[in-house]
Amino acid sequence: MSFLDKLAILLITVGALNWGSIGLFGFDFVSWLLGGSDSILTKIVFTLVGIAGIWAISLLFRPMRDEVSDALDR
Repeated sequence: MSFLDKLAILLITVGALNWGSIGLFGFDFVSWLLGGSDSILTKIVFTLVGIAGIWAISLLFRPMRDEVSDALDR
């Protein structure tokens, strides 16, 4: 799994937890943390989460690899 794959999964997790907090509690954690929904930082994070979601679609279509055998082949 590449660095970009891991970063995408991290950003998707942030987005999922944020949506969970919005759904359960009506609280937007990312907006609160970064200065409101109109903050440029909030918009950047939301954009990165969206791009990560698009990137993650490619993970569904990649063949699965055995990490142990890949390490042994090196």
